[in-house]
Amino acid sequence: MTDRNGPESAGTGRRAAHERLSTGGLARWTRACASHPWRVVAAWVGIVVLLIVLVGTIGGSLRDEFEIPGSDTQKATDLIESEFASEQGGVLNVVFAAPEGERLDTPARKAAIQKAVTRLKSKEFKPTDDKAGVESVGKPFSKDTFSDDGRIAYMEVQFDQTIEGDDRDEVVAVEDAVRDTVEPTGVTVEYNGEAEFPPVEQGTSEALGLLAAIIVLLIVFRTFVAMLIPIALAITAVATAFLLLFILAGLTDINTITPILVSMIGLGVGIDYSLFIVTRFRQALHEGLSPPDAAAEAGSSAGRAVLFAGLTVAISVSGLAFIGLDFVTKLGVGSALGVLTTVLIANSLLLAVLALLGHKIDRLKVPFLRPIDDSESARERTLIARWGRFVTANARFVFPVVLLLILGLAATSTLVRLGAADQGTQPKDQTSRRAYDLLAEGFGPGFNGPIPIVVDVNGDRQAPQKIYDRVRGLKDVASVGKPQFNDEKTVAIVFVTPESAPQDEATDKLVDRLREDVVPAATAGGDALAYVSGQTAAFKDIAERIIDRMPLFLLYIIGVTFFVLSMAFRSIVIATKAAITTILSAFVGFGVLTLVVQEGHLLGLTGLDRTGPIETFVPPIAFAILFGLSTDYEVFLMSRIREEHVHGLKTREAVEHGIAAIGRVVVAAALIMGTVFAAFILSADRVPKEFGLLLAVAILTDALIVRMTLVPSLLTLLGEKSWYIPRWLDRALPNITIEPPHEREISPGPSPERPAEAAGRP
Repeated sequence: MTDRNGPESAGTGRRAAHERLSTGGLARWTRACASHPWRVVAAWVGIVVLLIVLVGTIGGSLRDEFEIPGSDTQKATDLIESEFASEQGGVLNVVFAAPEGERLDTPARKAAIQKAVTRLKSKEFKPTDDKAGVESVGKPFSKDTFSDDGRIAYMEVQFDQTIEGDDRDEVVAVEDAVRDTVEPTGVTVEYNGEAEFPPVEQGTSEALGLLAAIIVLLIVFRTFVAMLIPIALAITAVATAFLLLFILAGLTDINTITPILVSMIGLGVGIDYSLFIVTRFRQALHEGLSPPDAAAEAGSSAGRAVLFAGLTVAISVSGLAFIGLDFVTKLGVGSALGVLTTVLIANSLLLAVLALLGHKIDRLKVPFLRPIDDSESARERTLIARWGRFVTANARFVFPVVLLLILGLAATSTLVRLGAADQGTQPKDQTSRRAYDLLAEGFGPGFNGPIPIVVDVNGDRQAPQKIYDRVRGLKDVASVGKPQFNDEKTVAIVFVTPESAPQDEATDKLVDRLREDVVPAATAGGDALAYVSGQTAAFKDIAERIIDRMPLFLLYIIGVTFFVLSMAFRSIVIATKAAITTILSAFVGFGVLTLVVQEGHLLGLTGLDRTGPIETFVPPIAFAILFGLSTDYEVFLMSRIREEHVHGLKTREAVEHGIAAIGRVVVAAALIMGTVFAAFILSADRVPKEFGLLLAVAILTDALIVRMTLVPSLLTLLGEKSWYIPRWLDRALPNITIEPPHEREISPGPSPERPAEAAGRP
């Protein structure tokens, strides 16, 4: 291969490249993977086969399990499960509606509905040993289930067991039977309740994200072969992560939202991490290294940064354990599977594939696009390089302007209200949303979110009645049901129906009033214990737990990440700057999410038509993921800047050359990851929309504004102070850095791009 600048410079490039081959443990590993590629491929095939076997033997299915240890909600749930065991099956609300202005109780419609009731009670839907069945069916024309205007009615269909993903077919069979029976008479029927949950829809968002990634990769690499490598790695990593996820589901409860996070995070980091390694591999090839040496060098340099980046994600996700909510921890662990598999595959299988491909990676060039010139002189002439020089030349102006912009966007996160967005915020094409709207129309908005007060009598049998009497006269209460006792009369439930919807702030305040005033007053002087529960109360308990544990959570994430980055870059300034700017990027994401989903600005672009609070579990999980992923860009950019600095450039010149060398790839990676995340805004469910919007905004802000603008201007202003670390700390920290050790260090000599005064050591 000849260099663009001629045979002589090509020879010089080859000599320089060989003289700077990396050494150390990671370099030995990457060289082994690149030298024995078929062994690595065979090993990964064996691993995947083993995982498939394990899924078939010990793998499990996903199920939603939410526990809030020590909370009133959890105590109420435990009492209900132990004392009302016969009523613990899943409930399906069947909602009937006549056309506008008509009634349901016409002879034909009433007969059709009664026929549906009879059919559900028949042997056709009875429980069996191998499938869930109908335990009981309510009365749709009773006083409590038939609306005053006669247009809407509902009944509860209770199954004999809780409904999991495997029982979905039985629920659908019930829904189809009712629909087929009543629709010929002009009756509309919709469904909601805990037994009605749509299957996790995956495929469309992932496909759109991959399509956008393909376009960006083609522009970056200009060849189809190079483009396919990151796509193939990301798909392989996600598939492997899914195998691990379902193995884990066989050992513990994994929530149904977890696969969305695995796909979202796995595709984003899978493409990004491999993008950095493939880019470094091609640069090494063009410098004259052989394919095995180029693959090994890419793994020991860019691969080292990938290892550190993956480590920061693992650290961030492990911090979720400090929240003390099992389902939050598992959501984080599940979302990290895509990152961990990507890191392992990128630093082994990817290197083997690159060594096998060699110069074939430049085949199948994209028509109408000029080949990318990866030479250093060409990189210095790119738009990204010119932007870096503009930022450093105008740092005193750029830094305060960009900082104020970021602070302004981040400040909008103070408007956030954590809670539980009810089914009224779901897309209208879901039957649960249409059922919600019909019930709210026929029985009031609070009907969709009753507040159960669970009373452990403890000998005080009048306590439930006292609570009932006190609640009846409360403001914002639409109705209250008489106490319902278990068979032993030891536990009772008082159902309170608020006038407001479950997600409304008025319902939050009603729960507080019940807990702080009504229930304590009613149980005073006796031994009875009462717990206010329900959806609104549960999410308030989750929010309270998160707020209480947030300082410890943040201290852990920031503290450990500070330690890792200080060790990596040998600078407490770089580590402090990374932590602060990453927090700012996260709060920008939270702020934009609040403005859109909660406040309603540009809400239509998300496919939602109603605002609501942000789910309480979204912020900690998103923050943990963001802190890891945002630090990735810090690692990738700063590792290259530090490499330039270590090899002789002063800080400003190192920043300029670092941006010129890696900036184009950082921007491409951010666009890819941001697009992959944004594609999940098209998901049918509200929670993936929230994660997708938050992560997309935060990642794009972090990479394009913070890393490529704010950080370079700050480093320029700080100069050589950027690399300060106390001597005692430098001695105490393990000697592990992102910059790989080399066989021979060569200080760059003067050149048109590296002026003589910049070539000396700082």
